Amino acid sequence: MVRKGVLMVCGTTSDAGKSTVVAGLCRVLAREGVSVAPFKGQNMSLNSVVTKEGAEIGRAQWVQAIAAGAEPEAAMNPILLKPTGDRSSQVIVMGRPRETQQAADYQRSKADLVGIVDLALADLRSRFDVVICEGAGSPAEINLLDHDIVNLGLAARAGIPAVVVGDIHRGGVFAHLFGTVAVLPEHLRQCVRAFIINMFRGDPALLGDAMEQLEARCGVPTLGVLPYLPGLVLDAEDSLHRLPVAPSQCPVGAAGAPLDVVVLRLPRLSNFTDFDPLLVEEGVTVRFVDHPSTFGDPDLIVLPGTKSTAADLEWLGASGLRDVLLASRLLPSPPTILGLCGGFQMLGHAIEDPDGVESAGPSVPGFGWLPLVTRFEADKITRLRSGTGSTGAPVQGYEIRHGRGHPGPGWETWLTFGDVERPEGDDVESACDRTGLVYGTSLHGLFEADRFRGEFLTEVARARGKTWRSSGHSFAAARERQIDRVADACAAYLDTDALWRLVEGAPLGRGV
Repeated sequence: MVRKGVLMVCGTTSDAGKSTVVAGLCRVLAREGVSVAPFKGQNMSLNSVVTKEGAEIGRAQWVQAIAAGAEPEAAMNPILLKPTGDRSSQVIVMGRPRETQQAADYQRSKADLVGIVDLALADLRSRFDVVICEGAGSPAEINLLDHDIVNLGLAARAGIPAVVVGDIHRGGVFAHLFGTVAVLPEHLRQCVRAFIINMFRGDPALLGDAMEQLEARCGVPTLGVLPYLPGLVLDAEDSLHRLPVAPSQCPVGAAGAPLDVVVLRLPRLSNFTDFDPLLVEEGVTVRFVDHPSTFGDPDLIVLPGTKSTAADLEWLGASGLRDVLLASRLLPSPPTILGLCGGFQMLGHAIEDPDGVESAGPSVPGFGWLPLVTRFEADKITRLRSGTGSTGAPVQGYEIRHGRGHPGPGWETWLTFGDVERPEGDDVESACDRTGLVYGTSLHGLFEADRFRGEFLTEVARARGKTWRSSGHSFAAARERQIDRVADACAAYLDTDALWRLVEGAPLGRGV
């Protein structure tokens, strides 16, 4: 039987598990041969990715598309907000940057965006059998209901049934679920058709008749309790929820001493999933560090991507981490340093932004370890790239940047893209110093290339006098296993028959 319809998955809070549940449901439907697509009308995230057409979308929607077996596209995330400060964001519309707006200005501009969101959803529904929509934050933010383009306002306009996910792991889930429905105006309350409880640990019998009591109070049935899945790492959209990995939590490979990787946790850290592939390697620890006291003696230091390169470079100085980095270069056995995108730009001599594309100042000095000057331009580069490393290992990834790298004397590359090293004249995509200890590239996702990742880390170990050998695991296969874990849990613990009835527009009675 071919299923046909649409469903919205909201959450009581941010990080309640909406993105994970959507990915799981997409995979369950794809297993049945259903043509399914994910959708999120508005996403706020610094963790984005580039589609085949060069459109920029939220990473969560990208992995949901992978779960669905669909090609990621701009319509799956028509509005993406990339924070540039506490009250401002770059607004990405259908995969292309429009402008940077203050929060209040953006709220006023939503009236012009609602049509774009609705058309994108209608387009997906015309081409796919089922669309699984994801809300944002909580649908019960009563201060935002008048301008809602992503939660129940969208559901009400399009006639979409919604389920609300609550995270029991943090406590208070029944109050969260009941309160979400209770504060909604009646026309939005009618959209909420079911609850899902997420992240449960322990014996389900301890819940007793709590779900029945909840339904008796608000008339909304609970369609299942998803268990806590230990070790689950799916491409997330919010770096605030990614915790450092302590050495004791990471297995030590038989090949020798573990490799310690420190990622500088910049205030506007972006694309932190660049480091997820390192977690499949045995004998590698990954720590996100934001203070000198926790820096330790790493083998690899990574300056990651950032949406505010100049501001985060200034923060490195104020935090004391700049001094720690400078001191690390003077050690008898110095660590390898890798800069990715914004971090790559920091490693050069200067960052110039005379037109204020990203920062307020016209020029700030970098670390000066790479013969490179970065100049920001209004046009944003968003594209997929593929090439080879210095040993011939293939690499693939994507670029998201306003900065163009202009090389100086002594410039050398370590990644080659296509047939030329400089695809846009002086705009270089990688550079290294002559010591072989400082590397930079504008490419995100390069560690997803298994052979390249293994060879690069082997060289990192060698530079520190260590012996390390790659586990040989496939990161793509590891991601597929994680998606399948979520899908298996959805199939086993949710009343999917009731969910599919919702998708197809059928009513749910009490006590489903």
